[in-house]
Amino acid sequence: MERLMPESGQKTTQGHITESAPAVTATRRTGLLVTLVLGGLTALPPLSMDMYLPALPEVTGALNAPAATVQLTLTACLAGMALGQLVVGPMSDKWGRRRPLLIGMIVYVLATAVCALAPTAETLIGFRLLQGLAGAAGIVIARAVVRDLYDGVEMARFFSTLMLISGVAPIIAPLIGGQILRITDWRGVFYVLTVIGILLTLVVWRFLAETLPPERRHEGGVGQALRTMKGLLTDRVFAGYMLTGGLAFAALFAYISASPFVVQEIYGASPQTFSLLFGLNSIGLVAVGQINGKLLVGRVSLDKALGWGLGTILVSSLALLLMTSGVFGEVGLVPIAAGLFVLMSAMGLAMPNTNAQALMRTPHAAGSASALLGTTSFLVGAVASPLVGIAGEHTAVPMAVVQLTCAVLALACFLGLCRPWQTTRATNAAKAATGI
Repeated sequence: MERLMPESGQKTTQGHITESAPAVTATRRTGLLVTLVLGGLTALPPLSMDMYLPALPEVTGALNAPAATVQLTLTACLAGMALGQLVVGPMSDKWGRRRPLLIGMIVYVLATAVCALAPTAETLIGFRLLQGLAGAAGIVIARAVVRDLYDGVEMARFFSTLMLISGVAPIIAPLIGGQILRITDWRGVFYVLTVIGILLTLVVWRFLAETLPPERRHEGGVGQALRTMKGLLTDRVFAGYMLTGGLAFAALFAYISASPFVVQEIYGASPQTFSLLFGLNSIGLVAVGQINGKLLVGRVSLDKALGWGLGTILVSSLALLLMTSGVFGEVGLVPIAAGLFVLMSAMGLAMPNTNAQALMRTPHAAGSASALLGTTSFLVGAVASPLVGIAGEHTAVPMAVVQLTCAVLALACFLGLCRPWQTTRATNAAKAATGI
């Protein structure tokens, strides 16, 4: 009987230890289970953010705090998720994936439990920050594990599959939160998140084997981690994919921040109509992500699919700007909703392919690379988010301007830094040399 040893990747046969393939092989064999575990890890942060949204008005009254103070509980969690990735990523390159992930999950559970018991808004803000810092472990290590297990088109396919799982989380999280509030108060949301965290921690401990063997780990402390990140940032192509993905995410974040106001206040839709449109847009993103993974990857180069996605985002954001600025006269909700649907759906081409292309260049430091990818996306998104309301409450032009600016900059980074035509030329030359 063979048993996988989590850290060494060796197996025991009738009590004798023999050399074997690393844990990567055994983990790859688990297929669907690993996909579900990694999907759960990437879905936990949006669940932590969005499940709590319906409870915000109740929190202000329960803790006797102004709305602006309670809003900081969201900002603190988002900031923690951004900064935590910079810490956990290098740790996972040094110690392996399992140990930092399990520590992060345990801290997440404890911080979430304290949030449920928080007596003041200040306490809630502090532990939401800690919750975000710990929850970042799931985001960054999930991407690093994918890099450990897969390469090339397989990695792009896997990222598209993860999008199917994690993309559902923002759709159902507010619905779950609303149902929880029907039977309990806002603290019940955090109790449910605590239970989810405990269950996910047990699943990780039981089923997710170590994917980074000792011989591929990095020695050294903070200085070495900083040097590794500096080396990644000086890699022109990696930096190009990192910025391209971050700016595309910022266009998405601009939509998430502005759409409730734009759809309901400016175009007069009901909350139910807004929820329906938000759900349809999320389905579009997930569906195109699956088309990317199942149909395009392996038949079309990742750079070409990425270019299609960026071009579509650019065109749709330009159309939104023209419509919202009155170039076509007064337009109703349907054309605006269509433009947003196309923009959101195109993210299914942009996001998984930027991650795959960036991580393919960094097998030696997947944790640090994953940390930089995630932190950049969160920080650029956080900068773009407040700009959508800069012109007041009666126009959607700022949202479209932010989205178009992000789309132009993303395409410029892709063409100027990644230079995909050079990769195509090198590939064609290699095929010609081998007679393929």
